[in-house]
Amino acid sequence: MDVIALTEELIRFNTINPPGNEEQIAKYVGGMLSKHGFEVEYPKYEEGRLNVIATKGLSKEIPPIVLTGHLDVVPLGANKWTFDPLEPSIHDGKLYGRGSTDMKAGVAAMVIAAIQSSANQPPLGGIKLIFTANEELGCHGARELVNSGYDIGGASAVIVGEPTSNLPYIAHKGGLYMNAKTVGVTAHSSMPELGDNAIYKAAEAIGKIAKLKFPAENDPPLGYPTINVGQVTGGLNLNSVPDKAKFTIDVRSTKKFNNEQALEVLTKTLGPEVELEKIVDLAAVSTDQEDAFVQDVFEICNFQPKQNDGKTAAPFLTDASVLTPWLKNPPTVILGPGEPHMAHQTDEFCYVDKIHEALALYKKIIHKNTYLHP
Repeated sequence: MDVIALTEELIRFNTINPPGNEEQIAKYVGGMLSKHGFEVEYPKYEEGRLNVIATKGLSKEIPPIVLTGHLDVVPLGANKWTFDPLEPSIHDGKLYGRGSTDMKAGVAAMVIAAIQSSANQPPLGGIKLIFTANEELGCHGARELVNSGYDIGGASAVIVGEPTSNLPYIAHKGGLYMNAKTVGVTAHSSMPELGDNAIYKAAEAIGKIAKLKFPAENDPPLGYPTINVGQVTGGLNLNSVPDKAKFTIDVRSTKKFNNEQALEVLTKTLGPEVELEKIVDLAAVSTDQEDAFVQDVFEICNFQPKQNDGKTAAPFLTDASVLTPWLKNPPTVILGPGEPHMAHQTDEFCYVDKIHEALALYKKIIHKNTYLHP
């Protein structure tokens, strides 16, 4: 039941996405929970890829507290690691390994917190754990749970164990990821007047995006929506007029300026020359700072927003975009032991003491039942 040993064991499962291969880690985590009285199901995402739903002490009168995280990790990157990324090691109080921060330490702390908190008697309303496959590429595992018709029920509150250095965040922006395409007519580069240059069209569109300011007001704690072009490709060779070009668009939306509004603005700004294809469409998540659950979590974490420069929103997306509305919009907090700046990095690490601290925080939150009363 050692949380560090469990984190190390989870890191040893190679769940780099793609391809993910979360089946073995899902059954390992589920098997642990099953041995401690949890009812466990493994809704299938794809072949060799499973989600995990584990429950204990559920009540018909009061919905459970939900703890959630994902089982996949990102690729290792081009740079060489100092330590073996799939064989965890501890140096100077840091646990190194791919997924240590994002977010196998969080999953380990949640599993053990749930087991220990329900060893004698489950908390009022019970506990539900949701661990997903294929989160890293756009919360697809969680989305498949919704689309499959799985009966998820409700929740009194949600904790998302993504890396926050154990600071409780109550919001994160939404994400609208798109492929944009322009089409032209090819010709020999010595006679460009005979062609129609698709790269020029893409460049003009990207220039418009660079100058674009969404007509949005500030949305505390999320701030303003943002937009970024991350990839550009086009053309066949040096001496031809390109007849096709592509680029990506990444919009981070707020509750006051959502993805639908952003798409409407982009469609009007870029015009008919640019074809837009949605890849990911995830809404922003935000809970009122005065909510009773949030106030309990702030107290347990000894957290005052003013001490963190007023920051109470995570800079990244989470499965809460899918799960929170599906669970009937309970209060949601993002809280995990990982270091946000180490997510997806070479030599990724998580502080050992932060993992122990996260375990203690999760247990205290589970046992603080004032917000669970109907």
